Amino acid sequence: MKRKIYLKMKSLREAEGLWLGRFSGKDLVGDREISVSEALGRVTSEPVYAGLSSPSFHAAAMDGVAVKAEETYGANERAPKRLRIGENAHWINTGRPLPPGTDAVIMVEKLHETEPGTVEIHAPAYPWRDVRKVGEDVVATELLFPRNHRIRPFDLGALLGTGVLDLRVKRRPRVAVIPTGNELISGESAGLAGAALEGRVVESNSTILAGMVTQHGGLPVVFPIVEDRFEALLDAVRRAVESDCHMVIVNAGSSSGSEDYTAHVLEKLGEILVHGVAMMPGKPTVLAEVAGKPVIGNPGYPVSAVMSFDCFAAPLLRIMQGLPEGRKPSAKVRLSRPVPSKLGIEEFLRVHLGRVGNRLVATPLPRGAGSITTLTRAEGIIRVPELSEGLSPGDEVEAELLVDERALERTLVMIGSHDMSIDVLSDLMKCDPGGYRLSSANAGSMGGLLALRDGTAHAAGSHLLDEATGEYNRSYVARVLGDRKAALFHLVKREQGLILPKGNPKGIQGLKDLVREDVTFINRQAGSGTRILLDFRLGQESIDSDGIRGYDREEYTHMAVAVDVKSGVSDVGLGIYAAARALDLDFIPVVEEQYDLVIPSAFVEDPRVRVMLKAAASSEFRERVKAMGGYDPGQSGELWMEMG
Repeated sequence: MKRKIYLKMKSLREAEGLWLGRFSGKDLVGDREISVSEALGRVTSEPVYAGLSSPSFHAAAMDGVAVKAEETYGANERAPKRLRIGENAHWINTGRPLPPGTDAVIMVEKLHETEPGTVEIHAPAYPWRDVRKVGEDVVATELLFPRNHRIRPFDLGALLGTGVLDLRVKRRPRVAVIPTGNELISGESAGLAGAALEGRVVESNSTILAGMVTQHGGLPVVFPIVEDRFEALLDAVRRAVESDCHMVIVNAGSSSGSEDYTAHVLEKLGEILVHGVAMMPGKPTVLAEVAGKPVIGNPGYPVSAVMSFDCFAAPLLRIMQGLPEGRKPSAKVRLSRPVPSKLGIEEFLRVHLGRVGNRLVATPLPRGAGSITTLTRAEGIIRVPELSEGLSPGDEVEAELLVDERALERTLVMIGSHDMSIDVLSDLMKCDPGGYRLSSANAGSMGGLLALRDGTAHAAGSHLLDEATGEYNRSYVARVLGDRKAALFHLVKREQGLILPKGNPKGIQGLKDLVREDVTFINRQAGSGTRILLDFRLGQESIDSDGIRGYDREEYTHMAVAVDVKSGVSDVGLGIYAAARALDLDFIPVVEEQYDLVIPSAFVEDPRVRVMLKAAASSEFRERVKAMGGYDPGQSGELWMEMG
């Protein structure tokens, strides 16, 4: 099978136009009649008219007595009128029909009972006062809802109240989801296999896509995993198209690899409209029509799969149901750091968001298409235009919001060095009844201080060692923040050392072994406290970094370093003990270091910061952090220095 290369890649706008233009205006799902009790969230396929007037009789709008208005004329304070109950006045409750011959209600508060069976009034009533007349709300045969109206809870009351018991609605689109890949294993099988998943991947994209189908009003039909074989995929797609499904999504196999058959299958069965979209993530998307039905070849990386669905499946599902374009809430945000981008590709950038001062600040998350946590952790998505080579710090751009904008007002933005104790802080902050959140981005200790300088964060995590004094953080804070006032709070002391594979197969004993020809190292990024610590210790032991294989290879977190070692890509890395312990790796201690929270004085009394510091000083935080190993949180949350 020849590789399918993207020779006719379309821009996102072109691809959307071709795709939606092909299917817009067609009735792809049909309709059916259902009872009102089933109608919540459904979309009307034809106009709905009232069967009865509402109210269907003249009804009292207040508790009191029903009267004929003209019999009350002339009543005033000096010459009140007396009415006899059962003769020219009739007790009535709100909502009840008016007795024959009456046309007004006098509120009970305006009645004076002079003797049993007699009431006195001091003002006249006028016709239809405090009465809901027949059809006041809606008249029989009047339009209740036009076609393509989504039924809301209060619409159900209007339907029943006007005698409509059944209505015709659009069928919910049924969407076939076909996962493909020889390396995939179902979640149920993975549970049975336990840890024996060598070379296999738990299939999760179909669950994500099925959830998104449901979220957009459709009914997902998930097929069994299909192996990477042309005939197998051809049979699965043919069965899906011939079923009662209205749309088909084939997940994975849309790229140009030797086992990516989706485009070949769709070309054989129908017409390919687009293969390759100038978007990132989501470039390998295939859009096709087979037997009159829309079929999407959806990329295999999770973030690509989600973005492709959002751009092509979601709008078509809305069209199928006759719903208007779903506009997501957005806000103007400012970038906290530069974002280079490829010219000619529209990029969907996942970002952390939070309000710092009077600005909504966006901090980019990692950009890998396979990293689903960049979506679970994101508060927003920024579209970088295809004609842009990137964005600069301070640029104001539009961000699609993935959380309620009010939640961003209660979000504490932390940028700086990665530490696992920050996750504990985040969890404890969510327990506060004020609904506060912590949004943290890993940019290294120096990156965190620069963010404080630029006003794009409330706090920074830092463990920068001053090689001249052996003290942590103070000199760097003074250098970067200058005369600005800041407070340094203890968070933890932690063990930094060499992270090694279980059993230490290469017998590494210390830093001097890093220059061995058979040892590959994984480093942290320049500007991180761990990188500064490494360079300091290499200098102490007269070790030339040029002789270390892998010194220029960088990761941004301690866990990423540990994963690199665990996977066998590297033989050793420098990181914290808690990361080594979490992945059951060996560890050689090098130093106990100090990790602090640096907070500009202007934010110290901010309620978000107070909640974080309260959480840091709590016994629960200290107990949970100690349990991770390699930590001393004995002074967590305590102020140890004010500067500026």
